[in-house]
This record gives sequence, structure tokens and C-alpha cells, in this order.
Amino acid sequence: MRRSGRVQRRLRPLHDALVAAAARHGLPVCGPNCNGIVAPGRRVALWGDSLTVPEPGRVALVSQSGNVAVNALATRRGLRFHTVVASGNQAVLSAADYLEFLAGEDGVGAVALYLEDDGGPRLVDGLAACADGGVPVVVLKVGHSVAGARAAAAHSGALAGDQRVFRALVREAGGVWAEDVHELLELAKTLATPRRPVRTGSVAGDGLAIMTCSGGDSAQGADEAERLGIALPVLAPETRARLAELLPAAATPSNPLDYTAMIWGDVEALGELVRTLGEDPGIGQVLVFYDQFHGMTGATADSWRAVREGIALGASRSPVPTIVSSTLPELLDDVAAWGFAQAGVPAAAGLRTGLRCAAALMEGAASDPGRCLEIAAAARAATGRSPLGAGEWLPEHEAKRLLGGAGVTVPAGRVVADAADAVSVWEELGGPVALKVSAAMVQHKSELGGVVLGLDDPSAVTEAHGRLAPLAATHGGSVLVERMAPAGQEVIVAAHAEGIVPVVTLGLGGVWTELLDDVAIVPLPADEARLERAIGELRGAPRLRGARGRAGVDLPALAELARRVGELLLEQPLAMVECNPVLVGAPGEGAVAVDAAIRRRDD
Repeated sequence: MRRSGRVQRRLRPLHDALVAAAARHGLPVCGPNCNGIVAPGRRVALWGDSLTVPEPGRVALVSQSGNVAVNALATRRGLRFHTVVASGNQAVLSAADYLEFLAGEDGVGAVALYLEDDGGPRLVDGLAACADGGVPVVVLKVGHSVAGARAAAAHSGALAGDQRVFRALVREAGGVWAEDVHELLELAKTLATPRRPVRTGSVAGDGLAIMTCSGGDSAQGADEAERLGIALPVLAPETRARLAELLPAAATPSNPLDYTAMIWGDVEALGELVRTLGEDPGIGQVLVFYDQFHGMTGATADSWRAVREGIALGASRSPVPTIVSSTLPELLDDVAAWGFAQAGVPAAAGLRTGLRCAAALMEGAASDPGRCLEIAAAARAATGRSPLGAGEWLPEHEAKRLLGGAGVTVPAGRVVADAADAVSVWEELGGPVALKVSAAMVQHKSELGGVVLGLDDPSAVTEAHGRLAPLAATHGGSVLVERMAPAGQEVIVAAHAEGIVPVVTLGLGGVWTELLDDVAIVPLPADEARLERAIGELRGAPRLRGARGRAGVDLPALAELARRVGELLLEQPLAMVECNPVLVGAPGEGAVAVDAAIRRRDD
């Protein structure tokens, strides 16, 4: 519930008194401003609203929104709950506390987590507890980014918004990100369903097979699978031959498989189709589209029941897991979906969501409790995060001194006293130089005309200094002379301590930063291997690996530079370190941070 500022000010003393009383007496408090807790399996309903709960299940929901919790309990699509917590303002107990508790509870198959704030480093402890307990967590966090406003002077601040940082954290913790409440509940329901393991001795592939009785659904499924990056392998010759024996003449053995309505309700034939698809060497999971209209009776209901029996039979015979999905959300019958779940077959509502659930199951749980705890420790060490506007910026030459001390390669150069000194530095460096305004008040020098590049004679250096020196003085800065860095691919590398956890942000630099809006965000600490994998996941990665006749770049050097930037952020009282651009040469040529902006933290 959103309240006006006046109401919040009036309620603040009551909030503080509640927290103090809870601390004095060691009381766990849910809320305030919440609905409470429901645990169907224990017949517990500490709930401030009307309530009708079906039999208990394996999904736990923790929601800061009471309405989300109320609506979830009213849902009828095979969703059954172990526990529902509407946590409200979380004055005493937080989402982290609930996660840690649920991670150790028998019968919890997955947790759906709906958040309106980030929970701070303590939330990472809760995610670590679930990772340690093998309990999948699906997360939906609402709210717009404020990191872009906090770091408006740096490109990376807007690129690495709060929501992206949070999403990166969830991924590192082995969790699954949901785009809306529907997806949150369907993913949690799917992941909570006990599933049959791959049969011993079977060699399963990593592709998906789609099975339906509709050509239109086949096409939709194929399109959505491509959008999600899900492989639909071409079936092996032996698989196609076996399918041809089972299918009517009008059907074509393919993936997706449209078995047509001619064998609708044939339990044995449907079961064999599911098993045959599952036995294909390229298939790791079978997705069956199944729609059920409401209110069916008599022979119609019998035929739909036969289809369900056929799918369940095939799932029991298949060496790989099977999942069911309706094509429209409202066509997933509650009783039917619950029956599928009890047979070890997850049932999702809606074609697009069904494929999203299939993708989540195929990705598997890659959670690492140790990694979660490592991230949490780094987040705690980066305490005292600055409010908007706090913390001083360093002039570029001081920023580069810090970077150089941390092992980051920066161009040789120094601040100069006058034009003659600038010429002396050019002579010392022995080649083309750049002259820049270096001032704490200036982060975007080019917009002020504060950068002159490629100077290689004394008169050009003198003239450039004459133009830049007054500009530098106006902004309380100096003139910096540096050796021109060799050409290379422009990349942005930045580290921030202003989100829920400190992160490194990487992306193509220059105009590509804004045009592609394409960045990789990695929670700290992060080693080179982790950073290089993240770089490889950029949409622009082909430009870095080499594509269309372009040579690749020195990815190990880029990953090492990013690691050192992240370590500098963690080791020093810094809120932000941005190197933009970093010029990355061909393999073996290294990477150089040619521009840098650093903001200290107000501790």
C-alpha cells in the first residue's frame, strides 16, 4: 500500500516503537501493513482477509504486496501452496528471514519472491540458504531504477540500473527472474513439481521437443522457442521412422510434432509419441500443448481425460522429463493441472509462459551457496553507500593514478604547469599526445571541448594548451598530457557500489553503449573466467571475437582489466569507477583505459 509523505511522517514514530518493542522482547513480527501468513499444511492462517485454501502443495510465496498474495491464493490452475507470507513493510522480519526459514522446511519445492525493495545484502544470505538447501527461487522485483539518476555523470550509471543489478544478482544466486506475476507463479509451480529423473543409462540431449495436435500451435511454439533461444533439434532418422509408424498418414514426423486430432484420445498412441520423442538422442525434454475447456461432461470429458492419461503414460515411459502447457492461460483446468503435477508432470498456463518454464527447467539449478556468500561479504564491506549527490569526483589524472596503482594499464603522461611543460612531456613521450582538461567538476570533457587528440609537433601542443588552460582553470582543474593509445575496440568497463551489491559493468564503448543498450553485469568479486564468460554473452560479442572479416580482440586482457577495476572498487572507499573507453587491441596486445572517472564514497 502506497502512502502519502504526510501519512508516512505521522506513522514513523509508531513504526519505530514497534521495532523497538520487538527488539526488547525478541519478537518476530510479520509486517506491519500486511495480510499475514498462511500455511495450509499446518492449518495455520494468521490472515487478515477471507480465505479458501485447497490442499497444500510445494510452492512458497513471499510477497511484499498483500494483493499479490491474496490473488495467488485465489488462483485455480493447479497451483498449491506450502506457505504464503504477505510481508508488508518488513519492519522486523525481512524477505531474507523468510527465505532462510523456508530453505529448511520439509516439502518446499520452490519459492516465489515478490519484492518492492532490494532487501540489501541480507537478501543474499537468504538466497544462499535456498541455494544450499536446493530450493529454487523465482524473483519478481518491481520499481524503476534510480541508479541512473545517482550516477548521471557517468554512462555506466544509467546502463547498470538497479533492476539490472538485481537481475544479475538473482542469476548469480541460481535464481530465476520473472517478468510479471503470472510468470512468477507459473515458474515457481513448475520448478516445485517433483520430476522424474533422466533414466539411468540414457543419454539425453539439450534440446526441446514440442508435441501438439495443431499446426497453428506448432508454428507459434517454434516462433516462441526461437525468441527464447530454445533449440528444437531436427529429429534423428530412427525417431522419425518410429513416429511414422505411430502417426496417421496426414501427419509429418517433425519437431514441433503435430500429431493431428485423428488420434485424439488414443491413450496408448499418445503415450508412445511422448516416449519416442523423449528417446531421441538430441532431446532433453518434451513439451506437450494441452488445452481443456471448462464445464465438460459426458463423452467429451472422457476424451480429454484419455488425452491426459496418454500424456502421463508417455511421461512415465520417457527417459527425459515431460512438461505440459496450455496455449491460452485460461485453458489450463485446475484439477487437470493438479493431476499432472501429482504425476510428476509440471503444467503451465499459456504457450509463451510454458516455453519460459521449459527453458527454466532445461537450464537447471546452477546455484552456488559459496558464491552467494562471497557476494554478500563484498556487499557488506561496501557499506556507507552514498546518497544522491554525495561523494567527490576525482580529476582524471588522480583517477588514473589510482587505476595504475591497481595494475590497470593507463596511458603514460602527467599534469603540466604551462605550455612549455606540455611540449616537454610531448618530447619525453616521443610521439603523438592528447591534451585534456582534468578536473573533478568535469566528467564529460568532449562536450566542453576539453580534449584535443593526435598532437605531434610543438606548435600544435602549444596551441592546444593555450585553448585548454583557461577552460581547466574555470573548472578548478589542470591540463593533462598523455601519450596517444594505440587503436583498438572501444569498450566500457565500470564498477559500482551503489546497488544492492557491488558490480562490474561491461559493454561495447563509444556510440554502441547507447545504441545497443547492451551490457553484462557481474556481481563482485569476479575473476577473469567469470568476466570473460559475461563478455561472451553480450549481443555485441561477435565484434569482440571477430566477425565479418574483423579480427578479434584480447579478451583475456579485457577480463583482467575488469577484474582489477572491480578489486579497486572493493579495496578503496569508492562509489564508482568508470573506464570509458577502454581500447582493446588484437589478441596479445592488451587493453588500455584511456579515459577514467572515479567518485569517492562519503563514509
